[in-house]
Amino acid sequence: MDAEKNNLKIRQIVFLLIYPLIYPVLILGLAGDWLWVEGWLWVGTFVVAIYSVCIYLLIKDPALLKERFQMPGSKNQKNWDKILLTIFFIIILVWLVIMPLDAKRFGWSPEFPLWLKIIGWILTAIAWVLIFQTFRENTFASPLVRIQTERKQKVISTGPYSIVRHPMYAGFLLWLFGTPLLLGSLYGLLIAFPLVGLIAIRAVKEEKMLKEELEGYESYARQVKYRFIPKVW
Repeated sequence: MDAEKNNLKIRQIVFLLIYPLIYPVLILGLAGDWLWVEGWLWVGTFVVAIYSVCIYLLIKDPALLKERFQMPGSKNQKNWDKILLTIFFIIILVWLVIMPLDAKRFGWSPEFPLWLKIIGWILTAIAWVLIFQTFRENTFASPLVRIQTERKQKVISTGPYSIVRHPMYAGFLLWLFGTPLLLGSLYGLLIAFPLVGLIAIRAVKEEKMLKEELEGYESYARQVKYRFIPKVW
């Protein structure tokens, strides 16, 4: 048990010290321009959001912070989710590599107008606000599809969960489309669509599990009819 706790602390420290620094190197390094304004806007918003979430959870909800650091394949994560997450992470890595190459280094896409880039930045900012609100409301917001029996998981129906069933996914969708708009990458927009498809598949399969294994979820799903976007889906 002590070894597990020590490993968790090491992962948390490495994440807080190194993980947010990867993105300036990745985005701006691949762009070949360390003065790229759009790149810095994206990186700055991302790093502030990540640290805000981590600091909040460290102070207010350390149990959820511990859950967020669960390794893929651990606990009782569903096998199909392991496959989906692997595919998802591969595509999103390609997405993050392609955008700075496209928008800045090689200029494959035409220049996006300023107003469109501003909309993109606004979407990414709103996305992180929504994701932060999700963490505040739902202490069971695990990165893995599983029932947290050891934490006595229950249905959350307040806050953003009273509007849509998957507010974190909804925020992530805004981020997926806001990012390429801000950076100015048509290829980024195109790659966002299969990522949206994977998120939709995961949401449907996750709900099937929750209806079968989590008491009260089926009733909640009847009350809150939409998954991501009110009046749409």
